[in-house]
Amino acid sequence: MVDAVSHNVDLASGSTWSPREVELLEVTLQLLQENGYDRLTVDAVAATARASKATVYRRWPSKAELVLAAFTEGIRQVAVPPETGTLRGDLLRLGELVCQQTAQHAGTLRAVLVEVSRNPALNEVMQHQFVDQRKALMNHILGQAVDRGEIEATAIDDDLWDVLPGYLIFRSLVSGRAVTPRTVANLVDQVILPGLTRGAR
Repeated sequence: MVDAVSHNVDLASGSTWSPREVELLEVTLQLLQENGYDRLTVDAVAATARASKATVYRRWPSKAELVLAAFTEGIRQVAVPPETGTLRGDLLRLGELVCQQTAQHAGTLRAVLVEVSRNPALNEVMQHQFVDQRKALMNHILGQAVDRGEIEATAIDDDLWDVLPGYLIFRSLVSGRAVTPRTVANLVDQVILPGLTRGAR
């Protein structure tokens, strides 16, 4: 669950949550995990948080936007660079974190993806609050590897950044096959690292 600190900054959009907004997001995520997306209501969020529905709707005009904000805030820790000292270590750690968070919030993520697919406005929110944040994190990890001399900057491709989180989320949510540490290691060692170092050999 998120920490109710005085202010939290969304890394992708730069917006700042007030303490009250953080509380509302925390309650939303808790109710999501207990009841699922379909049974979640703004009334329940407002009642549990002792807030008015108007307060909730003023910040998040729809349930889908509220859920996406709660989900994004709930997985903020994934946006913290691993900083293991090596590219392989960072990628492995990132993969582990993606798997942990996907397992914890699988139902919420499925619901969010369904809503995004039929709501263009929400899709844009998803892009800025979730996708761009993950892209910035991967670019940071790869940039650190360039600085350490592990890879060349020219090896970084715009499509490369989401191979690791994208595949792990897809496999966890769509195919129904369990993702193991070996899955992450195989993806890093057989796909990502060879792709990044191919030109250097």
